[in-house]
Amino acid sequence: MAKTISFHLQKGGVGKTTISGTLACQSALDGYRTLLVDVDPQGNASSWFLEAAPSYELADVVQGKCYIQDAIVPITQVPNLFVLPTFGIGGTLKLYSETKLAEEPYVLQDLVKEVADAFDRIILDLSPGLGRLERAALISSDEVITPMTPEVFSLDGLEIFIDELQKIRKNLRSPVKHSRIIINSFDNRIKQHRDIYTAACEGVFTVYRIPVDPLFRKAQEAGVAPQLFKVRGKGLKESTIEAIETLNKDIWR
Repeated sequence: MAKTISFHLQKGGVGKTTISGTLACQSALDGYRTLLVDVDPQGNASSWFLEAAPSYELADVVQGKCYIQDAIVPITQVPNLFVLPTFGIGGTLKLYSETKLAEEPYVLQDLVKEVADAFDRIILDLSPGLGRLERAALISSDEVITPMTPEVFSLDGLEIFIDELQKIRKNLRSPVKHSRIIINSFDNRIKQHRDIYTAACEGVFTVYRIPVDPLFRKAQEAGVAPQLFKVRGKGLKESTIEAIETLNKDIWR
């Protein structure tokens, strides 16, 4: 049965989509059938890997308009990678989360269980905020990992998220694990980045660093997996590749 990981902090701009998409690609490139579920109504992960809107998306599945197998799309450029997309046309997923999801808080958990035997690994990409949709995604996960940027506001956001996650565990009886932090866009030359990393390491979390690397943005603009994208023959920095491979190995261990 597949292990399910979600990436979340109720703050935008910390790299949730970049990290979830990159790690999904790495898992698939390592030979594991990997499903990336786009639970963000903006659909950034879907537009990254899909050129055109598919026939069905996540909102259609949760509303019973199609079977989940009908909505899952294989990504041809990355063998073993599949996406359950959200294209956000008309804000269908957002509307569902604001109206019907209160009556079906475990709908995403049921969907994950339905496909757990068909995949080795499942990754959920969440939107900022901590509404019903994000809560439903969190309780469907075995583990949630928090990406953050090396700034004070991200540390504040982490404290708030820890408190909210405790409430979710209690109120929705969820055993979701939360023991890892990823500091994204880390630059060791900047003192503030080093200070934030040191502060994060003083807690109970295992802390990872992903270096600042402009190739991530360029790969997303080109609709290509970062591991496969090159500009004038150059790809991701060696330090970036090492960080991704280490994180990918650890979270699926």
